[in-house]
Amino acid sequence: MHDPHTFLVALTVVLCTAGVTTVLFQRLKQPVILGYILAGLIVGPHVPIPLIADRHVVETLSELGVILLMFSIGLEFSPSKLFSIGPSAAVIALVQSSIMVWLGYLTGQAFGWTAHESLFTGAIVAISSTTIIAKAFDEQGITGRLRELVVAELIVEDLIAIVLMALLTAFASGDDLSAGTLLRSSGRLAAFLIGLMVVGLLLVPRSIRAIQRLQRPETTLVASIGLCFAVALLASSFGYSVALGAFLAGSLIAESGEGKQVGQLIVPVRDMFAAVFFVSVGMLIEPAVIAEHFGAIAALTLLVIVGKLVGVSFGAFLTGNGTRTSLQAGLSLGQIGEFSFIIAGLGISLKATGDFLYPVAAAVSALTTLTTPWSIRAAGPVASFVDRKLPRSWQTFVALYGSWIEQMRSVPAQPTTSARVRRLIGLLALDAAILATIVIGTSLQHDALAQQLGRRLQLSPELLSAATTAGAGLLSLPFLVGVVRLARSLALALADAAFPNGNPAVAAPRRALMVTLQLAAVLLVALLLLALTQPFLPRLPAAISLLVVLLALGISFARSTADLQGHVTAGAGMVVEALVGQARKRERSLEEQLPAPIQQALAALGEPTPVRIEEASVARGKTLAELDLRGLTGATVLAIIRGDQHVLVPGAHDRLALGDILALAGTHEAVAAATRLLAPPAAVAVAVAEA
Repeated sequence: MHDPHTFLVALTVVLCTAGVTTVLFQRLKQPVILGYILAGLIVGPHVPIPLIADRHVVETLSELGVILLMFSIGLEFSPSKLFSIGPSAAVIALVQSSIMVWLGYLTGQAFGWTAHESLFTGAIVAISSTTIIAKAFDEQGITGRLRELVVAELIVEDLIAIVLMALLTAFASGDDLSAGTLLRSSGRLAAFLIGLMVVGLLLVPRSIRAIQRLQRPETTLVASIGLCFAVALLASSFGYSVALGAFLAGSLIAESGEGKQVGQLIVPVRDMFAAVFFVSVGMLIEPAVIAEHFGAIAALTLLVIVGKLVGVSFGAFLTGNGTRTSLQAGLSLGQIGEFSFIIAGLGISLKATGDFLYPVAAAVSALTTLTTPWSIRAAGPVASFVDRKLPRSWQTFVALYGSWIEQMRSVPAQPTTSARVRRLIGLLALDAAILATIVIGTSLQHDALAQQLGRRLQLSPELLSAATTAGAGLLSLPFLVGVVRLARSLALALADAAFPNGNPAVAAPRRALMVTLQLAAVLLVALLLLALTQPFLPRLPAAISLLVVLLALGISFARSTADLQGHVTAGAGMVVEALVGQARKRERSLEEQLPAPIQQALAALGEPTPVRIEEASVARGKTLAELDLRGLTGATVLAIIRGDQHVLVPGAHDRLALGDILALAGTHEAVAAATRLLAPPAAVAVAVAEA
């Protein structure tokens, strides 16, 4: 127990210092998170300023901040809402976590750290900070699809962190690191989550609605926070994080329909303890450690920012979220936080790592916390820059890919198709598990296998080692081929859902979609295998093998996008023919104007929508590059109709004029955003009033 006087002194020093710094940063129009971290540096034990708060007291209080922040996030996500966005978040989390574990391990090896230290480093940099993201999003007012996607991805990351901790414990303790270990850990976690959600859904929503009917806000507040801490404690007793338990408590309350009301009640309490959490992060910054391990800290900080940008953005794009949203998600998640500290502490407690790793992780967390608010703000300009630099055919593909995924999801699921997809995914997972078992087993039993061969064959130790490795490679080959073939079959099944194979008019888009999905499936399996087997593989051959496979699929992807460009140009011509003479019929959708055969031929263009440039439109007189329509909204312009002149698939330098009719394509969300951007302000106001 903390001494009451020490507790009061620590709380006073922290809140007073944080109050001064947050006012200062507000006046300077800088993120208040940075002010809290500066306060932590001031009251911490590592700078010569006579304001020192007891670190253990602050850490205890910061734990309350984590719990309340996660609880408030859970209030925005009922289980049904979480499940709807879960598959996309799972793919993103698996892609980025696998990339970061692999790259983190390679970075540790580059600095001469042991295999254990390198593997723990990979796990440390793989998990982003839900607490930091939640505060940054609240501060910048970020809501909607981006917030939902990022938070769901963070929850999946937390689950991955729990599994990683179980695997790292087995690896560091010298236990058998096998598929069985992974399955047991995942099974325990799944059983806990399912049991908690089933019981919680039966009890919590009804209880919260009954309490809310009392019309006593203080009763609702006390009961809700009590439930929050009870579920957090339950999760902790099962060996899981209190943050996960707090999130689940909030999610169960959200299912009652009272999440918004409860969220408004806890805001003041949450913000106070969240401030203490960020102060505690600042207290972990040790200038001496930063100076001693400056190279490693700088490299890991850069790895976190760039690696997560690439991994998250790529995963988010593959799941159909568009370039802008994907890059915003990638730039938002460029930091590490509370779980990274837990993993670093686990390594020290198991004596698997040196004591230096924890302060290094703290320094990287503090630095990436500093950069996160600016990264989020830079998402828009970065998205526009990337869009401008992509090749023309890739720009078209990027704009249409989201509409294909949207179309795939909108098609009613057929029992036979769903069963086939599940079977293929299961076979892919089985082949990946067998490959991992072969690699890990061969590595662990390499010497024993070489000795057995040596008794039968009179060969030198070098030849015996090579023969053992070659045998493992030959044994793995059928499963490697199986992964590629199964990925192709899975991509084919999913592409058939969007574009039936019997429609020759969509052959080029169907091929582009199929190649992309196959590339995604192979990449996901390869990254998972690399993350699991990297400590048992030679570094260079593993990276070269992955690059060879990706290069082959990349060439196929480039060819498919080139074919797609020709298809889109031809489709744009058909759109123009359908729109000519009907320019005044803006109240009717393009699908109502087109004959059925043409609609089928244009199925790969989503739902082309005509929009007229009016007198007060902000687009009048601007080029497409100046307007940055695709970068801002994700929609693309298939054609411009200007009297008798028709511009098919216009370029960046085409200028828009009064009366032009644009044929827009993309997802429903992208086209709606583009329409709002192109419409004059008065028309937007009328539409809002009518809605």
